[in-house]
Amino acid sequence: MAAALLSRWLDNVGNEAVVSSTGVLFDGKPATDHGVAVMADRGIDTSGHRSRKLRAEMVTGADLVIGMAREHVAEALAFGSEIWGRAFTLKEIVRLGEEQGRRESGEALQQWLARLHEARLQSGRRPTDLFAPSADDDVADPIGGPRRSYQRTAEELDDLTARLARLLGKG
Repeated sequence: MAAALLSRWLDNVGNEAVVSSTGVLFDGKPATDHGVAVMADRGIDTSGHRSRKLRAEMVTGADLVIGMAREHVAEALAFGSEIWGRAFTLKEIVRLGEEQGRRESGEALQQWLARLHEARLQSGRRPTDLFAPSADDDVADPIGGPRRSYQRTAEELDDLTARLARLLGKG
């Protein structure tokens, strides 16, 4: 859901970024019926989506890694500590971006991420913090829940991805 929503919001602000989705559990699983229905309500077709299990090349070659929960960022960091400066939870990158300011015109993505990472370090955040869940950083996973859980998660993701797209600006 998050990747589809972020792609749409980035398109809306004229940012031609490539967004891809991966998970930590399964390869080849289709989106759940509730997930497909909730996204269809938002005009996005995810019926053809298939899960992909996280692999090293997915994160080592990415400009930005966004996890829905701290545990996802920790999984990404297992492929190399150098990823830490460009790996955030969705809630964290939005929070830090709003505190530090949007990406300036002409500012490279890596410069903006470095600003956010520095602020994260100044606040005392360390990679070991990723081993404890946090309502401040984690988006609730609706898998296995009723459609209403998917709707709540989609609403939260829609808001967060819209805010992130505005912070990133035009790529």
